[in-house]
Amino acid sequence: MEAKDEKKVKAGKARAESLSPSERSEIARTAAQARWGEGLEDLPAAIAVGVLQIGDKELPCAVLDDEDNTRVLTQDGFLLALGRKGRPRQPGGEGFELPLFLRPSNLKPFISQDLVSASEPLAFRSKTGGNRGRAWGFNSSLLPSVCWVYHDAKNAGALQKSQLHIAEHCEILLRSLTNVAIEALIDEATGFQELRAKDALQRILDRYLGKELGAWAKRFDYDFYEQIFRLRGWKIDGVLKKRPGVVGTYTKDFVYQRIAPGILAELEARNPKDDKGNRKARHHQWFSETGIPKLDAHIHAVTAIMRGSTSWVEFKRTLQRAFPKINTNLELPFDETGN
Repeated sequence: MEAKDEKKVKAGKARAESLSPSERSEIARTAAQARWGEGLEDLPAAIAVGVLQIGDKELPCAVLDDEDNTRVLTQDGFLLALGRKGRPRQPGGEGFELPLFLRPSNLKPFISQDLVSASEPLAFRSKTGGNRGRAWGFNSSLLPSVCWVYHDAKNAGALQKSQLHIAEHCEILLRSLTNVAIEALIDEATGFQELRAKDALQRILDRYLGKELGAWAKRFDYDFYEQIFRLRGWKIDGVLKKRPGVVGTYTKDFVYQRIAPGILAELEARNPKDDKGNRKARHHQWFSETGIPKLDAHIHAVTAIMRGSTSWVEFKRTLQRAFPKINTNLELPFDETGN
C-alpha cells in the first residue's frame, strides 16, 4: 500500500510539473469553486447588481433577496473604497477573524464590539453564472463605521504612516456618506429602487386583496349614499335603490383610489366590465380578510367626513386633506359645482 501511495505521489508531482502555470491555476480555481459551491441553496441571492460610483472609484455592489434586502459591497469593492490594494482572501476555516482593514492592533481601541459583530463577511449567490457562484461582501452600512474608526484613530495620533492614506480616503467618504445615503446610492446603482417599488406595491395588494372572489356582503350602508344625495342636493326616494351612474365614479374616487396604492388598478384588472358595461362582481368582494376591516374603516371615515360637511365642495376639500388621492399631494381647486 505504501509503495502504491508513493507511486501516486510521484505521479502527481510529475503531472503538476508538466502543467503550465495557467493550467495549474485553472485546476486550482475549479477545485475552489467546487469547495465553495456547496450549500449555495441556503444563501441569499443577489437580485440586483451594479457599480457604485464614488469619486473616481467604481465599487461593485449588490442587493440581496433576504428579509432586509441587505445592500452589500463586494470584498474587492470595499478594499478599493478604503484605498487598499490586493485581493482579500475568501473567508473560511474555523472561527472568524476581523477583516484585513480592521485587523491592525493599533485600531483595536477604536473598534466597538458591535462593529466586530457587523464586520463578518456575508456570503451570497452571485447573479452571474446562473446563480451558481458564491460571492463575498460586506454590509454597506459597515463602510461609514470603518471610516469613523480610521478618522478617530488619526485624530488620536494612533495611525502608522502606512495607514494615513486609508484615513484620507475615509475622510473623503465621510463627507458624503451615511448609513442611509449609501443604501440609497446602491439602490440607484443596482436599479433596485424600481424593484423595491414593485415589491412594496405587491405587498400592499397581497395584504388588501384576496386570491379568490369572496361571497357578496353589504359593505356600503345606507348612510354612505344618503350623505352623497344630501350634499349633491338630490331627492331621496327612501331606499336609494335608484342611484345615478356617477355615484359609481364617486365610490371609486372616495374609496378605492384613496385606500392604498394600486388597489383600484388591480381591481379594474381583476373585475373588468363586459361588453354591456357590467362587472361579474362588486369590487369589494375581492378584499381579503385583512383588507375588509381596512375597507370598512375607510368607508366609515369617508361617511363621517360627508356627515360633517355642509356642502359638496367642503366635503371634497376635506376628503383630499384627510385622504389624498394616491399620487397627488396638492389640494385640488374644486369650483362651487363640485366638479
